[in-house]
Amino acid sequence: MKFNVEEILNLPDMKVLDCLRVASRREEIEGIGIVITIEKSVNYCSCPTCGVITQSIHQNHWRMIHDLRWSEKTVLLKINRRQFKCSKCRKVFSEKLDFVEKNKGYTQRLAVDIVQQVLDSNIHSVAERNDLSDEEVESMLKGQISQILNINLNQVRRLGIDEIALVKGQGNPKAVLVDLDTHKPIEIVNSRRMEEIREVLIGWGVQVLETIEEVSIDLWSPYKNLVEELSNKANITADRFHVMKQVNDELDAMRKAEKRAAMSLEDKSEKDRILEGLNKSKYSFIKNEDSLNEKQKEKLKSAQEVSPILAKMHKLKEDFRDIFESTISWGDSIIKLLDWMHDALSYFPKSIGTMVRWFGEIVGYFDGRTTSGTVEGINNKLKLIKRLGYGFRNFSNFRLRSLLNWHFSINSP
Repeated sequence: MKFNVEEILNLPDMKVLDCLRVASRREEIEGIGIVITIEKSVNYCSCPTCGVITQSIHQNHWRMIHDLRWSEKTVLLKINRRQFKCSKCRKVFSEKLDFVEKNKGYTQRLAVDIVQQVLDSNIHSVAERNDLSDEEVESMLKGQISQILNINLNQVRRLGIDEIALVKGQGNPKAVLVDLDTHKPIEIVNSRRMEEIREVLIGWGVQVLETIEEVSIDLWSPYKNLVEELSNKANITADRFHVMKQVNDELDAMRKAEKRAAMSLEDKSEKDRILEGLNKSKYSFIKNEDSLNEKQKEKLKSAQEVSPILAKMHKLKEDFRDIFESTISWGDSIIKLLDWMHDALSYFPKSIGTMVRWFGEIVGYFDGRTTSGTVEGINNKLKLIKRLGYGFRNFSNFRLRSLLNWHFSINSP
């Protein structure tokens, strides 16, 4: 029996002294747990101060440690972590147990397993399932994050700065910093206030900031000013998807204006004809035309027939998208963009004004065609984590859980 337990336990340096079945500590959970009494198989230890090997045991220290479950049964390890007294320097020291960190009530392998479970669930459910408290699970998460914070930021060359509103309509967006080459978030900041983002970037150190070659941002001046302040060697690129959003927003504003104009018509038949063409046409206009399904294509055609100005603006919108998706040279792309701005001025005055103010950053896209498009997928994942996040009682826990989702493999055995 002892041999089988030791084999299953898989802690080669430890010997099993006893194995007992006991009732679970949580009355609402039916079943029996297992307590395994173990200690190191050798009766000596090296002094960490002078290196002398000693067999003089000063005293025994017994402690209970949570380990991986066996067949859905809770496993507790009753470990004798012995104290030795060095025969040479007379120092008293405790032997080292590689599978459990000092002052932790669980094995390292259990922490890894628990974190993996949290990635697919939430803190409270995982705690209940494993006969742990929420606080113990949170402690395991924080233990793993200490290694995640040591991500080699020196490898970051292209940085994306974006934001996410975790609860729609309630403000307080979080800033998300993304390595655009690995497509992974490397930091989540509790707000998009420049003071907090500046503190994070400064914490990375001058060496890291100097190695960043490009930063992709949305059309918000404080981001631009911050990058110029802290990383003046980096090229700043306005994310093309945010520029496209400006064009789409102006197109949709005209669609709404056309509907309002139709509503004021006295000719009922003409009013009904136009409204029938424009109703439920929003996504037919703003989606990429080559992504429309047949029903949306028919709606687009109907809307264009009743509104020539929307038909023209939609064509300009598609032409604008083609400029950024074509593979023509840097110079030709800029010429096409300037021509488009000239042709579109009377239709998209607000968007053109933005492009004039951000022209250098917008055409910077044509250098390396860098975008923050990957951030959209990251933001969707963060929202899902938040919805599943019962047990994340504060932003710090949410941040830990989120970073673990992309960087957990760094810590996994």
